Amino acid sequence: MERFSSLGGKPKELARGAEAVIWLDGQTIVKERVSKGYRLPVLDQRLRKQRTRSEASVLGQSARAGANVPAVKATGEFTIEMEFIQGKRLKESLDSMENREPVCREIGKAAAALHSSDIVHGDLTTSNMLWHSGKLFLVDFGLAKHSKRAEDKAVDLFLLYEAFTAAHFNFLERGWASFLEGYKWAGAKEVLAQLEKIKKRRRYKKQVG
Repeated sequence: MERFSSLGGKPKELARGAEAVIWLDGQTIVKERVSKGYRLPVLDQRLRKQRTRSEASVLGQSARAGANVPAVKATGEFTIEMEFIQGKRLKESLDSMENREPVCREIGKAAAALHSSDIVHGDLTTSNMLWHSGKLFLVDFGLAKHSKRAEDKAVDLFLLYEAFTAAHFNFLERGWASFLEGYKWAGAKEVLAQLEKIKKRRRYKKQVG
């Protein structure tokens, strides 16, 4: 594990994925991109450095765009130290919340804030959303990128729609309607039109498959 720049003691491992390990030390989350043995060492280090810098940069830009995200405290070559948001994941908590419609409108506002700044989250699902102190927070920007393309932003929304369908089906109609109430920005109409095209393509593939 890379030596953390500002933390002492032994961090607690929270999660381990294909690309990174998530640690908790006090009120700090540390995301460490792990080495891949199948890559050439020089390429491996370059990719991990680039992706670490990119994610930290996107987090800062997302905050400036108006989205609630964990504050970046420090970055290392392969690590990002972030504020720990002690909230509940919406995937597990949304269906039992009394104020579901306002929460879904906040999801729409957060997505609009990103997309209006040409930021695509890349994994926009309720698994990567926390509700804390009456605010929605977006987390895990490991797949985030910059894009002006309506298609890329529509894919973001399609992932969210699929997440609603899978995890919140009984609330799908009202939840999505509330999301759309919040998803207001200059390019929303074009992105939503592209989303409908993606839905039709997916339905067609299922029919012919």
